[in-house]
Amino acid sequence: MMLVIDVTKGMQTQSAECLVIGQIACQKMVVVLNKIDLLPEGKRQSAIEKMTKKMQKTLENTKFCGCPIVAVAAKPGGPEAPESENPLGVSELIEVLKSQVYLPSRDPSGQFLMAVDHCFSIKGQGTVMTGTILSGSVSLGDNVEIPALKVTKKVKSMQMFHTPVTYAMQGDRVGICVTQFDPKLLERGLICTPESLHTIHAAIISLKKIQYFRGALQTKAKFHITVGHETVMGRVMFFSPAPADFNEDINENAFDFDKDYLYQEEYLSKDSNSSENKENDQAEVQIPRQQWALLEFEKPVTCPKLCLVIGSKLDTDIHANTCRLAFHGVLLQGMEDKNYMETFLPKLKVYKLKHKEGQVERVMDDYSVIGRSLFKKETNIQIFVGLKVKLSTGEDGIIDGGFGQSGKFKIRIPDGLKPDTKMLLTVASKKKSKAGKGDTTKEDESSKNDSAQPVTISLLFKRYVFDTQKKMIQS
Repeated sequence: MMLVIDVTKGMQTQSAECLVIGQIACQKMVVVLNKIDLLPEGKRQSAIEKMTKKMQKTLENTKFCGCPIVAVAAKPGGPEAPESENPLGVSELIEVLKSQVYLPSRDPSGQFLMAVDHCFSIKGQGTVMTGTILSGSVSLGDNVEIPALKVTKKVKSMQMFHTPVTYAMQGDRVGICVTQFDPKLLERGLICTPESLHTIHAAIISLKKIQYFRGALQTKAKFHITVGHETVMGRVMFFSPAPADFNEDINENAFDFDKDYLYQEEYLSKDSNSSENKENDQAEVQIPRQQWALLEFEKPVTCPKLCLVIGSKLDTDIHANTCRLAFHGVLLQGMEDKNYMETFLPKLKVYKLKHKEGQVERVMDDYSVIGRSLFKKETNIQIFVGLKVKLSTGEDGIIDGGFGQSGKFKIRIPDGLKPDTKMLLTVASKKKSKAGKGDTTKEDESSKNDSAQPVTISLLFKRYVFDTQKKMIQS
């Protein structure tokens, strides 16, 4: 990667974003300080040294720490300058680039995949698609598919740097000629071995937040999702392992549909502001080793599995001094069916933890009490029958059914009420009874005394987000 910096301005917002993308996608980098001709000659060298130190400091905590920094003026005097003006520092830059380049290992096996960046017709020949082969190989006579259009064509001829060839492999830059195809249908995109790529409407990704992005990553928020060679709008839902598995080692490039996952209102990070953390400001935020997101695209995308995914807020003001890149990850599972909500998502076992609280109103007998304030008047209490609850005094209970029409309910206590609990509830009932016979002031005072130490009822259960039956599950 070559990061070009205007030496008179230094790192700008877009330069910083390029650096972030480099961190994600590249292994080597050369920094080029351009436009040195705009610096006064007497102060040029000191200004270059000063900017070089600034860039070294900027790169200190990145994978590019210690990378080469070269000062140049690619076009001294600007675009209007005469051609006789020689570039400054470009020969040195070429030497640095030659010292940094390496020959990557190429693998001709696997499915053919090519990124097309230009498409045009040649009269009497056909349509030529030019680009770089990302994986596999291609030969004359092979069938190739344009997956975004669901069109398959036979390779009529191929050229590499104006030289006819019969074979090309991973890493090659090639032009492929096919017949009876309108070049206006494809400006850029992917071509591949037939049926090796799929068009998807949603995906599960593993992801990491980009540390320079300010603010929280909220579930249900929309981001610009760059996946494969497309950028589309998409809505996200974040989820993590169950709390007991937060520290478990997880394969980042695979997803286990047999496991349960915990729904998150936002991506969990050290600056997380979730409701659980708000309750206890002193509590340290527990961060799982791995987190995932469900991406739902506004329009379908075509991409290979395990491809890089980047989420951004590209609608943010470009002049604002803030990073627009929010997260990056790996696509683990795509959903091809347009009706994935019904056919696929029920397999994804993401659950929400639910916690309801009510109060014991009175004792019926040693083994049952009446509760209130746990349900609304219109709630169908019958669906909660059989669920376990816990009293604040320690007893375990089971919801037995509704009581009356106002949302009250009956709780069975299998092991019976403790004597202290029964006494506490009996005293509270008597106070209410006395207050009912007295005036309003006494009733208010009685309510205050009663509410000072009520016996609360806790109902805990989990519900799977994509369970069409909305079942309540208790361990």
